[in-house]
Amino acid sequence: MSTQTPQLPHKLTLNDRKNLTLTGVTEVVSFDDTSVILRTQLGALEVQGQQLQLKTLSIEGGQVAVDGHISALIYEEPRSADSFWRRLFQ
Repeated sequence: MSTQTPQLPHKLTLNDRKNLTLTGVTEVVSFDDTSVILRTQLGALEVQGQQLQLKTLSIEGGQVAVDGHISALIYEEPRSADSFWRRLFQ
């Protein structure tokens, strides 16, 4: 019997560049007052800004809220497991 984590829908809402709410978050990798790095169902997401604060954190429900002055949202594309071998033998 496999114990897979259910797929959570990924939704991002940004209000006035001050309030960010997200769903589909699987892990908070790191955070400080200038950067929040999250792992989502669609890959890693870095939130950059100033005076950032995690207001809501519910990893079980996949929900995160970030307040502060948000200047950038940067997604990193998920890498496939065979990408190392593909690059090695090309």
